[in-house]
Amino acid sequence: MTLFKKKKKIDPAETTQMIRRVLSENFSDHKLSYAKAIAGSLMISGATVFVGYIMRDVINDIFYKQRADLIAYIAGSILLAFVLRGLGSYIQAVQLAKIGNNLAAIYQKRVFAHLMKLGLNFYNDHRSGHLAAQINQNIGGMRDLMNMTITSLARDAVMLVGLICIMVYQEPYLSLYSLLIAPPLILTVTYVSRRIRTVTREVVHLNSHLLGAMQETTQGIAIVKAFTMEDQLRGKINGLIELAETRSNKIASVSERVTPISEILAGIAIASVIAYAGYRAIAEQQPPGTMFAFITSMMLAYDPARRLARLQVSLERALVNARMIYEILDLQPAQSDRPDAVELKVQNGTVRFEDVQFAYHAQGTPEHQQVLKGVSFIAKAGETTAIVGASGAGKSTLIALIQRFYDVNDGRILIDDQDIAGVTVNSLRHSIAYVSQQPYLFEGTIADNIRYGRPDTTEEEIIEAAKLANAHEFIIRQPQGYDSPVGENGVTLSGGQRQRLSIARAIVRNAPILLLDEATSALDNDSEKRVQQALETIMKDRTTIVIAHRLSTVVSADKIIVMEAGNIVEEGRHADLISIENGIYARFYQLQSAPENETLIG
Repeated sequence: MTLFKKKKKIDPAETTQMIRRVLSENFSDHKLSYAKAIAGSLMISGATVFVGYIMRDVINDIFYKQRADLIAYIAGSILLAFVLRGLGSYIQAVQLAKIGNNLAAIYQKRVFAHLMKLGLNFYNDHRSGHLAAQINQNIGGMRDLMNMTITSLARDAVMLVGLICIMVYQEPYLSLYSLLIAPPLILTVTYVSRRIRTVTREVVHLNSHLLGAMQETTQGIAIVKAFTMEDQLRGKINGLIELAETRSNKIASVSERVTPISEILAGIAIASVIAYAGYRAIAEQQPPGTMFAFITSMMLAYDPARRLARLQVSLERALVNARMIYEILDLQPAQSDRPDAVELKVQNGTVRFEDVQFAYHAQGTPEHQQVLKGVSFIAKAGETTAIVGASGAGKSTLIALIQRFYDVNDGRILIDDQDIAGVTVNSLRHSIAYVSQQPYLFEGTIADNIRYGRPDTTEEEIIEAAKLANAHEFIIRQPQGYDSPVGENGVTLSGGQRQRLSIARAIVRNAPILLLDEATSALDNDSEKRVQQALETIMKDRTTIVIAHRLSTVVSADKIIVMEAGNIVEEGRHADLISIENGIYARFYQLQSAPENETLIG
C-alpha cells in the first residue's frame, strides 16, 4: 500500500499566500486579543532592550566611578524592567492561549460543517478513522501558525532590532562583525525548511493511518478475537508505529540541525567580542561599561535571533498542517445546490426515473464501474414499489440516487415532475424517510436516536413511533428506559433492536416518501411480521420504495421491479411475475417458497 503521494514543489509565494489567507480569515475576529498579546510582547521586548542598554551605566557609574547616588535609581529601573517583562509574558501567554483555543474550536467547527456538505463519494475514498486522526493533528498546526507569526513579529523581531540598535550605538564596528553570522545561518535554515516540509506531511499521513487502524481494531474487536487476528494486527500496528517513529526521529534530526550551527556561530562571535573587549580594557585602559553593555545586548539578542532562525522551520511544519486542512475546506461538494435551485414541493410524491445511467468512479483510476444502464420506471404516489434482484444489480444505487447521495451521469429523476437535480438538497431529503440495511446509532440515548428523525419530536411521538416499530417493549426493559445510552453504534443492543430504532426514527420523520433498504433484514421471523405490519400502516398514503431480498415481504407490493446487471428486466405485480415462464422473479420466488429454504436474493 502506498501511503504517500509525490507532491509538487511548493514555492515561497504559496507559503506567503497561505499565511495571508489564515491571517485574513482570523485576525479581524481576534483584533482585541491580538492587541493585548502584542502589547505584552512589546513590554517583553522593551524591558529586554532596556536591560541591555542600562548595563553600561551599571558598570561605569556604579562599579567603575562608584557613584552611590545612582544605585537606587539604576537598581529600581532594572527591577521595574523585570516586573514589566513578567507582566508582559503573562499577558502574551494568556491571550495567545485563548486565541489558540478559539482558533482550534473555529476550525473544528468549520471542518465538521464542511464534511457534512461533502457527498458519499468523498467518504468512499477516505477511511473515517484516518480522516478523523488527520484532522485532529492538523488543527493544532493552524493554531500554532497564527501564534508563531504574532509572537515572532511583535516580540522577537522587535526585541532583536532594538538590541541590534543598542549594539550599533555602543560599538558600530563590532556590531557589523557580529552580524556576519547571519548569512550562514540563513542558508542553514533554508536547507532545513525544505527537508522538513516533506517529512512533516509524511508523518501526518502515517499518524492518521496509525490512529485510524487502532480505531478500526477497537471497533471490530469481536471479529479480531473471533478470527484470532491479534498477532496479525499487532504486526501491522507495530509496523506503522515503527515507521512513524522513524519519520518523527527524522524530523527531530533535521530540524535540530539549526541549533548546533547557531550555537557555534554565536559562540565564535561572543568569544571574539570578549577577547577584543579584554584587550582594549587592558591595553588602552578603556572603561568597561560600553563593552559590557554591548556584550549583554549581544547575548540577550541571541535568544530572539535563535527563535527567529527556527521560525521558518516551525512555520513549515505548521504550514503543512494548514495546507492539509484547506485541502479539505476547498473541496467542492459534489451534490451542492445549483445557483437557481428551488425548494422541492411534494404534492403527491410520484417518483419517476427517466433513462437514468450511473457509474461509480474508481478512486485513483480513470475507470468507471457502470451500475445503471438506462433505467426508467415510475413509483406512483401512495403506492409501494419493490425492487428485487441479485446482489450487484443496482438496487441500493437507486435509493442513493433518489436522495442525491450521488448525481446521475445521464437521464433524470423527478418527484412530482420536479427534476431533483434542480431542487435544494435540504428540501429533497426532508421529504424522504430512509431506513438503511445496516442501521447506525449515534452516541446518546435511545430517545435521542429516534429524535434524529425530526428534532422537534415530542416525547409522546417518540413513544408512539417506538410502539409502531415494535421497539417499545425492549426499550422499557432497558435500565433507564428511553434515556438509556446506546453505546458506540448501539453496541449494547442487538441487531434487530438497532433496526427497530432505525425504523422508529423514520416513522417520526413523517415524510411523504419512504425508502426501505431491506428494513427487516436483521429481524427474527416474529419481529419481522410485527414490524412489517407496522410498516404497512405507515406506508399508507406514502410513496414507498422497498429493496427486498426476502420476497415474502413484497408479495403485496403495488409494483415489483426486477433488476439484473443494471437493467430492469421484469416489472409488474406479484401474480403477474410468477406466471412468467422461466422468469427471473418466478425462479427467485420458487427458491424461497419452501419454508425450509429461506434463500435470500443478493
